[in-house]
Amino acid sequence: MDPGEVRGLLERVRRGETSVDEALSSLRDLPFAELEEATVDHHRALRNGFPEVILGTGKTAAQIATIMREIDSHGQTALATRVDAESGAAVVAALPEVRYDPASRTAVLMRKPPKRIGSGPVCVVTAGTSDLPVAEEAAVTAEVLGNEVVRVRDVGVAGLHRLLRHRPTFDRSSVIVVIAGMEGALASAVGGLVSKPVIAVPTSVGYGASFGGLSALLGMLTSCASGVTVVNIDNGFGAAYAASLINLNASR
Repeated sequence: MDPGEVRGLLERVRRGETSVDEALSSLRDLPFAELEEATVDHHRALRNGFPEVILGTGKTAAQIATIMREIDSHGQTALATRVDAESGAAVVAALPEVRYDPASRTAVLMRKPPKRIGSGPVCVVTAGTSDLPVAEEAAVTAEVLGNEVVRVRDVGVAGLHRLLRHRPTFDRSSVIVVIAGMEGALASAVGGLVSKPVIAVPTSVGYGASFGGLSALLGMLTSCASGVTVVNIDNGFGAAYAASLINLNASR
């Protein structure tokens, strides 16, 4: 349940349209549900604004499907990230309503469109095509959480002229997520062009001295552009969640 659903339930009790016992039944499993191998946090949407999200890494397809089914049973959208193709196919076989996207490695069980949040879109900017898996994780996450999303792809600093033509898109966006590997310089380039929050995501793309994304991470952390914040290496989900919180609070 999210705050709007709880408020609506209480209003129906106040008007006499729902009995106290019916309301108690609806709220019975609100804090959490204890499954055999997981404890699902149904209270998270009330605390954080969004339902619990499933990290697929290390989980079996059966575990992912069970948790998604539990989240869905409470009328919430179930999102699982880092789901490989084999697990994705197995989850879809168990839950045909699930939409699996191999590009982003996400599985989504959504019964109704999310409530739109924010005064503008989240813009996901990618330095190179090799960064797309992380970028798509960010984009799909942001869409599931209720944001309009626009994508700007393959505009890294090796050809900076490609970036500048997207200024109108940046200007109408509320938050910009910049995803880059190698030296991670794209975040500074975008941060110097806009007056919007920039969330930088270093990726593990690059040759030896990139150290699996560490060079991009350090470059982004030491950016000379004001207003650039940085999440962990390859953490497209974390960037999209932070962007969604910015948009959610702007909507209130």
